[in-house]
Amino acid sequence: MKKIVVAMGVLAAVCCQAAKSAKPWIKGVTDKSPIEYKVGEQMTFTLTLERADSLPSGLDLVWTRTADDGKKETGKVPAVVGKPLTVKTSLDRPGFVRLYAIVSNPDGTPWSPDGKPLRKDRSGGYPGGVYFDGGAGADVDAIRQAVPPPKDFEDFWKRHKAALAAVSMDGAKCEEVSCNNPKVKVFIVSIPCAGPKPATGYLVVPAKEGKYPARISFHGYGASWGKRAWQIPDCQKDKGNTLHLILSAHGFELNRDSAYYAAERKKTMSNGHTHAFDPKQNSDPETAYFCGMTYRVMRGLEYLKSRPEWNGKDLMVSGASQGGLQAIWGAALVPGVTSAMVQVPWCCDIGGKSIGRNHGEWYVPWVAGLGYYDTVNMARLIPKSCKVAITMAGIGDYTCPPTGVAAFYNNLTCPKSIKWVQGATHGYKPPEQEAHVKEN
Repeated sequence: MKKIVVAMGVLAAVCCQAAKSAKPWIKGVTDKSPIEYKVGEQMTFTLTLERADSLPSGLDLVWTRTADDGKKETGKVPAVVGKPLTVKTSLDRPGFVRLYAIVSNPDGTPWSPDGKPLRKDRSGGYPGGVYFDGGAGADVDAIRQAVPPPKDFEDFWKRHKAALAAVSMDGAKCEEVSCNNPKVKVFIVSIPCAGPKPATGYLVVPAKEGKYPARISFHGYGASWGKRAWQIPDCQKDKGNTLHLILSAHGFELNRDSAYYAAERKKTMSNGHTHAFDPKQNSDPETAYFCGMTYRVMRGLEYLKSRPEWNGKDLMVSGASQGGLQAIWGAALVPGVTSAMVQVPWCCDIGGKSIGRNHGEWYVPWVAGLGYYDTVNMARLIPKSCKVAITMAGIGDYTCPPTGVAAFYNNLTCPKSIKWVQGATHGYKPPEQEAHVKEN
């Protein structure tokens, strides 16, 4: 299939007076598209301080280069407005280089525009600081998964589908709750499911009788425990033209008090790890926390397909981070999904770190049992009748590293597209977003 590469320049540039008073930031660009370098080709980064006229003197711009080759370089120059920093590097294998730069005090601590101490986040950056976290890829199309799929991968999922089919959906509960939009009705649903918990979620149904496209959406890791995951959704802007299931990752009851969810979250702890992070639990794919989650994803989609309001043809899955992971499971494991819209998908090429690929400080430690849930293996199960759109992949995101996302994307055999955003991390997008889109 012919590949179309579209380089999109600045998508969002703030040019108003209010932007001039916004906090400073570091703009990073490369001498060509950051996803079009070749192995061994020189990559030239240019970093400039923006909105930084009021920056105090005596500060430094400290930079660190890491990459999938395991090599690390660091440097420091005075942080001077109007004097760009140039860093040149290359990569000897298909993968990504990460360039991180931050404005620092003379003692090496990150400088804070408001004087408040800064804390490192999951990606290794300092939210609130003045920094750039981005990079460039070499032979991105040639990136492949680090660890082969389990030999019984497809048989494993045949067994799990059979186990789920043995549990009837008869007895599913559907209780209407209050809604702030007359165009839709909202229900709490609880559906019998294989595994330790039922599939639970909020079902949003158009008030007008008819047949509609259906969508199932999923929450990110932390958000899956937050109020938006268990409180009645705000449907005020819903147009009433889609059958929508907002599925809980954890199968807990909905619309309870916060104490209930705190207790439920504590129950998912395993050997001191939060959900899905325990290597001992993950060593056996049958005991991995992801096992129950996948059952609930499959059952949620089956339930949507059984609803009389579904038009029988349009079925979308969507989510970001952990939600993106669940959406990919759904597209791979349930027939009939026609489109998957995912952002910063989590757990792509989980085994990448085992061969030295770059990773942030917050990641699921690799054990072989995780191979059954890794998106790089799921990608091959997604049929050509489903289109996958990765609507956001941060080149500086090392919670969901770009090399892993590329490995997942390259394994897809269906129609697909991906938008890479330079300088974007897992939770941050720069004021000016330089995006590069690929379609296959």
